Amino acid sequence: MGHVDHGKTTLLDQLRKTQVAAMEAGGITQHIGAFSVHLSSGNRITFLDTPGHAAFSAIRERGANVTNIVILVVAADDGVMKQTVESIKHAKNANVPIILAINKCDKPEADPERVKRELLSHDIVCEEFGGDIQSINISALKGENLQALSEAIVTLAEVMELKADPAGLVEGTVIECRTDKGKGPVTTAIVQRGTLRKGAVLVAGRAWGKVRLMFDENNTMLSEVGPSMPVEIVGWKDLPSAGDEILEVESEQRAREVVDWRTDVEEEERIQKDLEVISAKQHEHREAHRKTLDTFYGMNWKQKNSALYKTSRHLIPQRTSERITDDNPTVPLIVKGDVDGSVEAILNVIDTYNAEEECELNLVHFGIGDISESDIVLAETFNGSVYGFNVNANKTVQQLAAKKNIPIKLHKIIYHLVEDLKEELNSKLTPITEEIVKGEASVLALFDVTVGKKVTQVAGCRVQKGALEKKLKFKLKRNNNVIWTGCLSSLKHHKNDVQSVKMGVECGLNLDDDDIEVKVGDEIICFEERTISRKTSWDPGF
Repeated sequence: MGHVDHGKTTLLDQLRKTQVAAMEAGGITQHIGAFSVHLSSGNRITFLDTPGHAAFSAIRERGANVTNIVILVVAADDGVMKQTVESIKHAKNANVPIILAINKCDKPEADPERVKRELLSHDIVCEEFGGDIQSINISALKGENLQALSEAIVTLAEVMELKADPAGLVEGTVIECRTDKGKGPVTTAIVQRGTLRKGAVLVAGRAWGKVRLMFDENNTMLSEVGPSMPVEIVGWKDLPSAGDEILEVESEQRAREVVDWRTDVEEEERIQKDLEVISAKQHEHREAHRKTLDTFYGMNWKQKNSALYKTSRHLIPQRTSERITDDNPTVPLIVKGDVDGSVEAILNVIDTYNAEEECELNLVHFGIGDISESDIVLAETFNGSVYGFNVNANKTVQQLAAKKNIPIKLHKIIYHLVEDLKEELNSKLTPITEEIVKGEASVLALFDVTVGKKVTQVAGCRVQKGALEKKLKFKLKRNNNVIWTGCLSSLKHHKNDVQSVKMGVECGLNLDDDDIEVKVGDEIICFEERTISRKTSWDPGF
């Protein structure tokens, strides 16, 4: 665990001699991965590679709860960062011991001692400071000192006497889940007790399945899986949720009974919560009604009618404001992700949305798997957009979306998806019109000028600031109050029509509104209107 881009996946690549980091979008891990590493000493360690990005907090917490040991990876040049602190908190909440791996020690700006000092404030005390946290300086990129890290893990595991029973019914945890076109619902899991074999009947959350196929992280088919081994399980009837506990049961009938019972319990809990909300609302209405009756105490019927009328009249603007609120711009969206953890991370980001007064964000639907035609139809119904994370939309779906003018926005990096969503929110906000003052003039005298048979009033002015430009808009101010806004019908300098008059120059001008009477001492303000795009105040935190 650790902060984004501190080298967690590169470290695993060196231990496994693979190139996972190079294949990650943007070089950033965006899923939780489970890998089994065989050390030269003959020991085998299962690693969970968790994302370091801020959006994947729930995945990191889930990873900490499953593991026996947390390797805290901190870059020697960056030091302790936000997700480093969060990872420490998750490890402590799960009561899991920590080994500190200070990475990127090959860099000239690396300062491992500074990292250790910074961690002291987070109650991570290394052995050289009298604590019990093992600290190893490494370079994941160059493969330096990884043997010492492996030995530290094995030593701590021996001290903790980590053991599991390979006999009995299987117990495990769902690490990640997804829908595969050929395999159907697929889960990545860690077996924590027992030995998993083909044909085993499993229950996880409100889903059950009979194991048809099992694969390791290299997509090699397995016949059995023992404790602490990562495995990809095929055969689920429905997709469980990441973090669900896996239990083996004796038969399919028993699995159905367990799932039905769990579904009934959840439904009862939901109904109970709804009843509590209804009860609270009823109590609130009763209290409001009682207060209303208290205000009528001692009144005759005429006074009561008068008070009721005043109460009703007071409610009218509230109803109007409610109608105005309903007219607020709305962004309906559908979210599809490749695995449960990805969708969970995006929903957690959306949960932080707090700018409803600017624009409503309406999550219409979310799910796992590629974007389908039904997603496009649903988006058309709500006039929304479809956001996909690490998924695809086939040609038929894209043609349907183009025909119905439904935007499909596909992303492989989560903060790009969030930035795209913020841009869509910004586009819905009404632009602000800003007035930029270009010039100011004061009225020194008034003249009546005859044009044909019509007598018009001309204001003799001197430009005090900037310049007056005939093509722009003007304001007439008297005693600091704006009494007119509009355009000029004429702007003259020495009887000549001009388009602009600079500071210090006298001019004559005529307003385009004959009903407005100009007086000596009035101010003429020349201004330009400029439209500025608004930006949402929502800050997702990264």
